[in-house]
Amino acid sequence: MATQPVSAAAAPDHVRGEDVFLASIAGYVDTLGFVALFGLFTAHVTGNFILIGSGLAGVGQGLVIKWLAFPAFIAGIVGARVLDHRMRSLGHGPRARSLYALQAVLLAGFMLAGVMASPIADADAPRTILCGLLGAAAMGVQNAHGRLTARSVVANTVMTGNVTQAVIDAFDWLVPLAAPAER
Repeated sequence: MATQPVSAAAAPDHVRGEDVFLASIAGYVDTLGFVALFGLFTAHVTGNFILIGSGLAGVGQGLVIKWLAFPAFIAGIVGARVLDHRMRSLGHGPRARSLYALQAVLLAGFMLAGVMASPIADADAPRTILCGLLGAAAMGVQNAHGRLTARSVVANTVMTGNVTQAVIDAFDWLVPLAAPAER
């Protein structure tokens, strides 16, 4: 049985070193958030639940930002899902680029919010919280990217990746953007 070659339009794009680059972004943003934003995990948001527990026990600070990071991460996933659906007819390349553009905009907002909030001295200051939420939303987009596009992007997180898939599935069930066969 002979196989036919896949057309260039149907084949997913892959950039050499893309996985390392994405892991570096996630690691940098997560470390920056942890150090500058009172122990906030922006990429591995499930780690915030442990820190929330220690905060409730009286150790640490910044409970508000840690509680809000999870919904911001989910908002990033949902935003990525909606954008991906709108770009679906254009093929893999434009879909991937649009998701990277959304992530870049959120990361630029994360950076600008951090500059505007500096010096960051209060974990519950509105600018501090805005900075953390933009970082978490950007990481939500990055985590959703590999699951939404048919690309061989390696997941940068494990437990958070499970949460990402659960959010995508729940959103698709609650708000059916595509026909069941497409999902």
